[in-house]
Amino acid sequence: MQTHEEIALRRSRMSVLARARTSRLQELWAALDLAPSYQALRGPECGLITLQGRIGGGGEAFNFGEATVTRASVRLEDGSVGHAVALGRDMDKARIAALVDAVCRKPEMATLVDARMIAPLQQELDEADETLRQLTAATRVDFFTMVRGED
Repeated sequence: MQTHEEIALRRSRMSVLARARTSRLQELWAALDLAPSYQALRGPECGLITLQGRIGGGGEAFNFGEATVTRASVRLEDGSVGHAVALGRDMDKARIAALVDAVCRKPEMATLVDARMIAPLQQELDEADETLRQLTAATRVDFFTMVRGED
């Protein structure tokens, strides 16, 4: 049974993998030089998910569209199973993310992967987010109303 901390760490790790560029994932995965033997349990395969929204963030949920996703599940030789889902049709990204998930079932491997793969990816994503924030802030327009003295 996983603890809440382990679940939160896995969720965070998978979020970083889902948002990262595939080319960068491939580069960092190759640098780890793990190459575990695995069996594909599912996929990678593409499909659709239904997107839901709420009016004002608090109303009743409604379906407003669909998005393409790719999922993969793998089993390593030692029996560890990993799963991944990523937006889009990128099968390599889903496969690598599932392999990372499976490898990270062992705490010592999770520490290695987090330090050499997840931390650099998280830093790159944070920097990209900050750059976007700065670009967006530069276009901000402050509106104000002047009161005329006639009233």
